[in-house]
Amino acid sequence: MAPVLDSSTPLLGIARRSAVAAGPLAATYLARRALTVNDTQKVTLGVIAAYVVAIALLWNIPYVRWSLWPFKMLVIAFHEFGHAITCVLTGGHVKSISLDPREGGVTHMQGGKSALTLPAGYLGSSLIGGLLILCGFNIVASKVASIIVGVCFLLTLWWGRRDWLTIMTILLAIGLLVGCWFIAKAEALRYVILFIGVMSSLYSVWDICDDLILRKVNSSDASVFAKRYGGSSQCWGVIWSIISLLFMVAGIISGIAAFPQDAAQQRTDSGNFIPTKL
Repeated sequence: MAPVLDSSTPLLGIARRSAVAAGPLAATYLARRALTVNDTQKVTLGVIAAYVVAIALLWNIPYVRWSLWPFKMLVIAFHEFGHAITCVLTGGHVKSISLDPREGGVTHMQGGKSALTLPAGYLGSSLIGGLLILCGFNIVASKVASIIVGVCFLLTLWWGRRDWLTIMTILLAIGLLVGCWFIAKAEALRYVILFIGVMSSLYSVWDICDDLILRKVNSSDASVFAKRYGGSSQCWGVIWSIISLLFMVAGIISGIAAFPQDAAQQRTDSGNFIPTKL
């Protein structure tokens, strides 16, 4: 019979003490290793910072801010898609989606769980933004993201097929994504996905603050939510803004942890995943 070791056995005592001591150290080591930022990731973080500054400046400069208009419309499409897909997933029916040239949009729905569909516009576009930022750290992940986004766009196009602005916005966005596949082995796609992700995250926060906190618009999603479930639109606006920022931060941290490949390795991997000739 094999010997039985109890707590008084010196060897077992040493092993237990070592395990207890090593546990936190191992966790700390893995956490530090996972979040170590390499040179390629530093470039990506720099690009994200540049995007944030550029978007913040262009957002408020007269005339120049119109350069962001196509991307604003794109993010509004994400917003309306969030409403629509949540409606469908909660048993409702989407009648139509339309975008407004004055940077607005509306989703006509029937049924669904309003407790989920109402915040799904703001939080859905923020979640998409965080996921796109995550994928923007890697070329292959950006390719996968562009395919998924393309499918979401086609669904939005189906729901908004009677609105010319929705059709034009979606077709131009799909054309941009497809074209970037053929530039430097899709490396350009990574930066476009990253920009759309940052834009989506920032737009959600700005839209919430601008409409609900600063302007106090009564017809917003949050005002309807507040009337049905209590609280104030400003309160829900703050909560949704915080959640939106957390999605963005989570996307950045997850990108650092998930994609440690350098630029050369990313290009090699991209060449092996649905390669393009250019």
